[in-house]
Amino acid sequence: MRRNVRETYDMPDLSFRKLTFADPVAEYIKQTTTTAGAKLIEAKEGDNLSELIRQAYPDAKVVSTNVEGITAESLCKAYGREVELRNPDTVETAQQLDGTDVGVLQGGVACAENACVWIPQTMKERAVCFISEYLVILVNRQNIVSNMHQAYQWLEEKPCGALGTCDALPCGEPQGTVAGERDTVAEPQGTVAAPQGTAAGAQGDVPYGTFISGPSKTADIEQSLVYGAQAACGVTVILT
Repeated sequence: MRRNVRETYDMPDLSFRKLTFADPVAEYIKQTTTTAGAKLIEAKEGDNLSELIRQAYPDAKVVSTNVEGITAESLCKAYGREVELRNPDTVETAQQLDGTDVGVLQGGVACAENACVWIPQTMKERAVCFISEYLVILVNRQNIVSNMHQAYQWLEEKPCGALGTCDALPCGEPQGTVAGERDTVAEPQGTVAAPQGTAAGAQGDVPYGTFISGPSKTADIEQSLVYGAQAACGVTVILT
């Protein structure tokens, strides 16, 4: 292919000012619950994640996740009945995740302009991201940036998608608010911790990652919008 290239073109100039929002968190909430077609829960400090999952999907019978603190015991307690927990780190094959009602994922950097969230492969079987009927994505509000240019710069600096919080905003453009430094306080497992003002540094390369914005959508046939055609039928973001 290279031998047969007849003309070459310079890369486009990306030095123009990018779209930014005075309050990226508010814009992310708006885009998530409108354009993206997802639901959003604003968690409070001390909220039980298993209880929030039950509130979002009360009929779930099979939950798949490797998020720390979400256990079969905590789910059964929240639901008041038996709930099967499958761990994408410990299943032998991806096929064993088939039949998952709710997959719970830890999101990284999130983008306000299109409500997408970076999902790094922090699990052995990434099929959980696509085979689950519904998804719950955990997003730290301090990981929300205005645009995709900022999101990709963030990923260059923090390959795992900044699973913690940020201490330096990408692109040097104004954002909404930045939390100040706080003392780190141990939180009970399975509860929502208060946002911290310190950063999780680069955590090394991940084998795979994808941006997810709301449930799976397609309008290829007769321009009729259908949810859940290729992946999750619904998505709930838990904003911490």
